[in-house]
Amino acid sequence: MSVSWLDREEYPFTSHFTKINSHKLHYIDEGKGNILLFVHGTPSWSFDFRKCIKKLSSSFRCIAIDHIGFGLSDKPEHYDYSTQNHSNTLEQFILEKELTDITLIVQDFGGPIGLNVAIKHPHLIKHIVVFNSWLWSSADDPHFKKFSKILRNPLLPFLYRYLNFSPRFVLPTVYGDKKPTKHILKHYTKPFASSTERNGTLAFAQSLLNDQDWFQELWNKKESIANKPTLCIWGMKDPVIIPKYLEKFQSGFINSTTIKLENCGHFPQEEEPDIVADAIADFLHIHDESKNCD
Repeated sequence: MSVSWLDREEYPFTSHFTKINSHKLHYIDEGKGNILLFVHGTPSWSFDFRKCIKKLSSSFRCIAIDHIGFGLSDKPEHYDYSTQNHSNTLEQFILEKELTDITLIVQDFGGPIGLNVAIKHPHLIKHIVVFNSWLWSSADDPHFKKFSKILRNPLLPFLYRYLNFSPRFVLPTVYGDKKPTKHILKHYTKPFASSTERNGTLAFAQSLLNDQDWFQELWNKKESIANKPTLCIWGMKDPVIIPKYLEKFQSGFINSTTIKLENCGHFPQEEEPDIVADAIADFLHIHDESKNCD
């Protein structure tokens, strides 16, 4: 697949496509071994896992999808871009590809999208890795209440559609000490070439207002995966998904290990990819060794 703005040295992977809901979903499938399935949030795509995948694909089969409306997947103007439908699409992808013994790696909106599938199909999930995400209602949280005022601004749809607001202006502000270069930022803005291709990012913003009850339902149903070996890798300088979200995950996923990255923001996989990739490999090695000893 030829994309003029895509740096193939940064993202040297073979593109694959499958048709779901009458639209093409892009994914990459690199390496061999136990499956690592990467699920992104907004306004990102499989690109933000690229450095981890380069390193991990020597020992694992690394699969990363682009949600419909993101990355190299189709971006129809009229489509159900709800978080729930993204989760249904991921579920369909997993079942159609017959993926099992999955290490599910989620970040941002990838958390509720991916963990909802895990709750429904716990037998398919072997381990869970979480970067800066959530799985519960934040409706009563003072930090979220302040943030929600921005989401309720009547200008928000205009900003998202016509100024490409999410990747151009929001994304750079949530990094920690290591800021993205203009060259890297281009890989987050260019997928949304026109106003009609930006409804996916807008829908995620609206989901934060409309889906808090659904997020809480997921937390209340998490028992089927609460004992899964879970690794939390957390950027502690994230201004949006703040450290107390990590504490909530730790309280609910009782078989969890935590790595705090003090100088990272919202995207540990982009900001400290070597540390993240090594942490995942070590975590899986320890748990596989433990299982073999049993």
